[in-house]
Amino acid sequence: MIRSLLASLLAAVLALTLSGQRAQAAPAAPAAESNPVTLVASDGVKVYGWVASTGDKSKPIILLFHQAGSNHAEYDPIAPELVRAGFNTLALDQRSGSERWGQPNRTAKELGRNATYSDAFKDLQAAVTWAKASGYTGKIIVWGSSYSSSLVFLLAAEQPAVSAVLSFSPGEYLGGETTVKDAAAKVKVPVFITSAKSKEEVTEAKAIFTAVASAQKTQFIPQQGGVHGSSTLRKDKNPRGMDENWKAVKTFLDSVR
Repeated sequence: MIRSLLASLLAAVLALTLSGQRAQAAPAAPAAESNPVTLVASDGVKVYGWVASTGDKSKPIILLFHQAGSNHAEYDPIAPELVRAGFNTLALDQRSGSERWGQPNRTAKELGRNATYSDAFKDLQAAVTWAKASGYTGKIIVWGSSYSSSLVFLLAAEQPAVSAVLSFSPGEYLGGETTVKDAAAKVKVPVFITSAKSKEEVTEAKAIFTAVASAQKTQFIPQQGGVHGSSTLRKDKNPRGMDENWKAVKTFLDSVR
C-alpha cells in the first residue's frame, strides 16, 4: 500500500514537472519582422524605410515619422505593438535626422548635408505615395514625433489619402508663427494629439488642437507620465506612463481603423 502511494505521488510530481517545463519552453509570440524598403522623394532623394506587416494589405497602414536627431529605430519597440493590434507600419529615416538608438539614419547619411525640418516634408509625401503604390488598400494613418508631429498636419491638409493623424508633441517648429495651426485648420480627418506633461508642451499642443477643423479630435494629457515625442510609448523612456499613453493611443486607433 505504501509503495503504491509513493509511486502515485512520484508520478504526479513528475507529471507536474514535465508540464511546467513544457510551459516554460513554449515559444513566445513572434515579433513583427521588419523589412527594409527604399522610397524616392519628388526631388530624387532616396529615402529608407522599414516595414512591419500584419501580412494583410487590406488592413490600415500607419506611417511612422521620427523626431529631430533620430531615425526609424525610434519605433523599434512601438511598431511590433501596432502590428499586434492589427496595423501595418512603415517607419522612415527622414533626411532631417541622425544617429540614435544605436542606429544610423541612412537617408541623412547618404544625403551628405544638413536638411531642415521643412526639407523632410518631401519624405513624408513619398511615404504616402509609396503606400498607395504598394498595394495597401486599407486606411493610411500618419503619425509624427516632435518636428514631424507638426509636419503631419501639413501632410493631412494636402493629401486626401490620409485618413487619420496622430501627433506626439507638436509645436510651431517650421519657421512661422502659425504655419502648423494654419494647416491644422484644414484637417478634417480624425486627430489625436498628445505631449509631455510639461505646461509648455501641453499649451503648445492645445493651440494646435484648437485649430484642428475635424469634429473628431482628442488631446490626451498624460497624468502618470509623459515624455517628448513618440518616446512616451517606450518603456526605456517613460516607464511610469507608457501603459497610460498606450491605452489612449489604442482607443483612438480602434475608433479609426
